[in-house]
Amino acid sequence: MELDATIGFDTGLAEIGGLAERAERMGFGALWTAETQHDPFLPLVTVAERTARIRFGTAIAVAFARSPTVIAQTAWDLAQRSGGRFILGLGTQVRAHVERRFGMPWSGHPAAQLRDYVQAVRAVWGSWQTGEPVRHQGPYYRITLMSPFFSPGPIEHPEIPVYLAGVGDGMCAVAGEVADGLIVHPLHSTRYLAEVVRPAIARGAERAGRDPARVVVSGSVLAGFGDAGRAAVREQIAFYASTPTYRPVLDLHGWTDVGAALSEKARRGRWAEMPALVPDGMVDAFAVIADSWGQLPAALRARCDGLLDRVSLYRPFGDPDDDAGWRTLLAGMPGA
Repeated sequence: MELDATIGFDTGLAEIGGLAERAERMGFGALWTAETQHDPFLPLVTVAERTARIRFGTAIAVAFARSPTVIAQTAWDLAQRSGGRFILGLGTQVRAHVERRFGMPWSGHPAAQLRDYVQAVRAVWGSWQTGEPVRHQGPYYRITLMSPFFSPGPIEHPEIPVYLAGVGDGMCAVAGEVADGLIVHPLHSTRYLAEVVRPAIARGAERAGRDPARVVVSGSVLAGFGDAGRAAVREQIAFYASTPTYRPVLDLHGWTDVGAALSEKARRGRWAEMPALVPDGMVDAFAVIADSWGQLPAALRARCDGLLDRVSLYRPFGDPDDDAGWRTLLAGMPGA
């Protein structure tokens, strides 16, 4: 199990270089960006320039906001500049955001579309590496033109890992079928990983004649310290659990009614009332609450061993006041 770090949603480009150097010195396995308040790819140019060993990637970039060729080109350049350390993490987002935030069409079949998307990206990469014509004609994407003038040509590390974000059974199966990894949403439990995520990956891999062990499972774990940390985690769970997309996780545990009540509160804008609806059992199932950094290694090992191959905290890396805590966590994690 490798311990990774996540760049904060509000971290500016000017802060990235020093942050990346510190993460590498500490010994994190990878450094991740997300598509929230800033572009997820731009910071990684600086990460590639300022580091030599640490891996880095997007967790996630929204696939349906960009064409497969645009994503292929960005990933190709980052892989080339970093000597093969870049990981392309893709997600679908939900219909409202794709249509209303990004102004892009929604097919209504995100799992099938993402499968085709990954295959299209890999077809473009294959054309650039071999010089052969690109001939991808899938149900959602058709890419059949790649003039030599527009090809960047081969690179030393063309096998760029592709991780897909997934919550439901169908998307996890697609990851098992076509991806190198699955990025699990922070709203997960050990039971959901064991009973839904891992079996779905195995089914997808079997469908494609692949070994499911080839699919790396990466996840960010909600964590907090003491009563204040528990309250903050409860608030985060309330927000995520109000989203219908994540309802399968609640359904498995018998918290369907809690999810419905949270969704109704969110619809009416009554955000302050939502945390009170989250029971202690839900916090304990979806998060790790500790008294100190020193307790986290054992708690994370107990939660994640055999279920997650890469783990990070749902806590941004960057505050120097946390550095001693991160070192304690890294020292106690196997593989870190």
